[in-house]
Amino acid sequence: MADSKAKKDDDQPAVAAGTAAKPPRKSLGIRLAAAGDSDQPVVANYTQLNVAPGMAFIDFGFLEPAMMNALPRVAKAGGKLPESIAGRLAVRVAVGYDTLAGLHQQLGRVLAGLDAGRRK
Repeated sequence: MADSKAKKDDDQPAVAAGTAAKPPRKSLGIRLAAAGDSDQPVVANYTQLNVAPGMAFIDFGFLEPAMMNALPRVAKAGGKLPESIAGRLAVRVAVGYDTLAGLHQQLGRVLAGLDAGRRK
């Protein structure tokens, strides 16, 4: 009968008094319906984050790859670098802080998975 103190009737591990057991993480399937051309991928090779009260604005842009590849060569040769670079804004996404935190967690998991795959 010593085992009955360590486990509840439903065979779940007992929780020490004063500590709360973390519920298991559950996922919820979500489907997003396309609106207009929103299901078409947008190519971006540059991002910029701007924060405002209650919101974060994530700009995804595109910079010409040939120009980006030329910049290190110009710098090594001692040439004059441009004061600014013109790119194209592909899309601006405005999100709340809670969504930004969720995005941070998702990106962290993706990067950790990529890193683990690279180490194999």
